[in-house]
This record gives sequence, structure tokens and C-alpha cells, in this order.
Amino acid sequence: MALRIIVDLLQFYVVVLFVRIVLSWFPIHPWSRLARVVRVLAAVTDPVLAPVRRVLPPLRVGSMGLDLSPLVVLFALQLVVRLLELG
Repeated sequence: MALRIIVDLLQFYVVVLFVRIVLSWFPIHPWSRLARVVRVLAAVTDPVLAPVRRVLPPLRVGSMGLDLSPLVVLFALQLVVRLLELG
């Protein structure tokens, strides 16, 4: 029972992280309601992404940097979920 709750929470976190990734692709006016949502998503996801960003710097693509930390965290979370579901 507790294991199922943990798996469900991790899967919900994956969805939250994915929504944050998708919203980062679009320009959002800082005073809009959507900007508040983005700030909440950042507050929830940054504590997990920040340590990965310190270890894995952005990949330089031309004149911009590509942040790979969300992909690493998504992969790690999916791996943990699969391991918990097997156990």
C-alpha cells in the first residue's frame, strides 16, 4: 500500500516536471496567471534539478545552452518507479 503511494507520487512528480519543461519552451508574460503557475512549478522542481545542474553544466548549442538536467531527472525517476514496481 505504501509502495503504491510512493510510486503514484513519483509519477505525479514526473508529470509536474514534464509540464514545467513544456512551459519553458514558450514566452510567458511575467504578470500573467500562467507565470504564477510556472513559478510554483519551479519552486517544486528546482530543489531536485539544482544538484543535477551543478554536476551537469548546460550543453552549448550555438549561442545558447541546453539544460539536460530535466532529462536526467526524468530518466532517474522513471528508473526508480520501475524498480519499485518490480519489488
